[in-house]
Amino acid sequence: MRIALVSTPFLAVPPRNYGGTELVVYELAEGLVERGHDVTLFATGDSWTRADLRWLYPEPEWPPDSYTELNHVAWAMEIAEKGGYDVVHAHSASALAIGRLMPELPLVYTLHHEQVDSLSDYYRHHPDAWYVAISADQASRETPLPNVEVIHHGLDPSRFDWRPTARGYVCFIGRFSPVKGVHTAIDAAERAGVPIRVAGEIHEVDREFGAREVVPRLAKPHVTYLGCIGTDVKVPLLRDARALLMPIDWNEPFGLVMIEAMLSGCPVVAFPRGSVPEVVEPGVTGFIVESMLEMADVIRPGGPVDRFDRQRCRERAVERFSRERMVRDYERVYERAVAAKGETARARLAATPESVDAPPTTAQAGNAPGPIEAPPTTAHAGNAPEPIDAPPTIAQAGATPEPVQAPPTMSRIGKPGQGRPRGRLSATG
Repeated sequence: MRIALVSTPFLAVPPRNYGGTELVVYELAEGLVERGHDVTLFATGDSWTRADLRWLYPEPEWPPDSYTELNHVAWAMEIAEKGGYDVVHAHSASALAIGRLMPELPLVYTLHHEQVDSLSDYYRHHPDAWYVAISADQASRETPLPNVEVIHHGLDPSRFDWRPTARGYVCFIGRFSPVKGVHTAIDAAERAGVPIRVAGEIHEVDREFGAREVVPRLAKPHVTYLGCIGTDVKVPLLRDARALLMPIDWNEPFGLVMIEAMLSGCPVVAFPRGSVPEVVEPGVTGFIVESMLEMADVIRPGGPVDRFDRQRCRERAVERFSRERMVRDYERVYERAVAAKGETARARLAATPESVDAPPTTAQAGNAPGPIEAPPTTAHAGNAPEPIDAPPTIAQAGATPEPVQAPPTMSRIGKPGQGRPRGRLSATG
């Protein structure tokens, strides 16, 4: 299958540090290539992939901007439509509106966000796309849509290490915002009498909260602040941690860091919000607690975390959250999306009226023309004329024009990057 994966223009694929959506896109691209698909990744020029990489923006456009996203997605989908792709898988909502202009192109769209009223209303106007929710909880909160599948994220287990025993600390990984609960995690560790290693950063929108609730806590003696970390630091951090703390105060759509911990044999101790109850299996891959005090009881020395089977956690995480499983699930959605478009085309063809042979001309009949009588008007005939259907278009007939390679669109710095050797960063721009 020829697949166009449209990432965002905001972060590289895979991301250097922060960036859950882009990490999922990376895992999906690599997994699809391994399965033998012809994959083109539309991302930033500094991305790395074994798929064919194309870009409009050579570097990440941060902070996110709606016009930048629209430009990137429209450019990618134009190439996909003219390039003979079987399906487009987008990760930006603007692809749905652009897809209206390309009704014959199967479109899959993954929701990476919490429920937002304005987006839910927007989705209602685009019922022909195939939507993928990343948890059942997320799907239950979204507006009802005709084509919705739930696919949990998956990661390559070989990227994570695990050990049967842990060191003495717990950890927190995430942005420093009220809903992520970094302040609660620090308090729980303090009450339990255990050290905590904290990784993340304060985003601009959370500056006031960070100054008031986070910065003073980072100075406490049981806290080690690691800053914003990448995979090279995250892997050993989770491998050796007694537990990952997730005292979230919002309906987290998924939470990639949970399965990163589980694949490292590290139990997740989390509040029961959002996807947590369907991702964390109590006693197997972690513990679900109701409060900071209960979290402290679970992680205190000699408590349930110290009796946790880390090997069983790792094995169960591989079963449920591997890249291979995620890729197979998406393959099924792609096939359904393609089949649905084919059924639509066949239905249009079946609705097309049969052609009617024209009557012979005077010359063909061999007779001299007689007087020509005007056809009866509606008033004479007493009946309204039958409507005449327009002849079918190419799209209605199910035929596809030969693909035409569109010339490269000029970007803000020059010509956009096109295909490059697989497995290397492209130097073209």
